[in-house]
Amino acid sequence: QVQLVESGGGLVQAGGSLRLSCTASGSIFSRNTMAWYRQAPGKQRELVAVITSGGSINYADSVKGRFSISRDNAKNTVYLQMNSLKPEDTAVYYCWGSYSGSGTYWGQGSQVTVSS
Repeated sequence: QVQLVESGGGLVQAGGSLRLSCTASGSIFSRNTMAWYRQAPGKQRELVAVITSGGSINYADSVKGRFSISRDNAKNTVYLQMNSLKPEDTAVYYCWGSYSGSGTYWGQGSQVTVSS
């Protein structure tokens, strides 16, 4: 069993920055793929960024150049650094992990609100 616990959401003005963290427990963190998704009101959940155990990274076009995903295997933590935030980035952000031999898991969600 794996638990993903998120932190770092909040309210920020447009142009500001936030960093989300997601700490995993219960599995060997390094052998997995981690990602951040988001879901805005009335919209489907969408992939924001993904990082594999080998360090390969991909971003949604809407966040390229503004968001950065990283991981610290020693701390079992994945981060999402969000810069130059826009009101359209407002959403609940979810951490997601795919663990070899264990399955996939979601964090509890963190609200990010960007005011104009």
